[in-house]
Amino acid sequence: MARFTIALCLAAVAGPLAAQPTPASLKTPPPAMQLFERDWVLMNWALKYYDSNHDLLIEPDEAQAAAAAFRNLADANHDGRVTPQEYAAARADILSHD
Repeated sequence: MARFTIALCLAAVAGPLAAQPTPASLKTPPPAMQLFERDWVLMNWALKYYDSNHDLLIEPDEAQAAAAAFRNLADANHDGRVTPQEYAAARADILSHD
């Protein structure tokens, strides 16, 4: 009886566990999309200037264009990298103009 109960419990748990998404099935947004999803200031800036179809959503190609423009805006010393200080300065600049 105990073996039957254990088998029944394992069978009940196996169904929901098998239905869980695997890491391979989860899609990670492109890095440009992630940038705008985590910062509301940059998202609003990107929507204002790079939402070419005016659907209030940033599509991957729009995000790429906006990320490139933000990189140019933020990279004050033109070394190809945006430091936390440059990021903060560019963000503050966006806030002061919009």
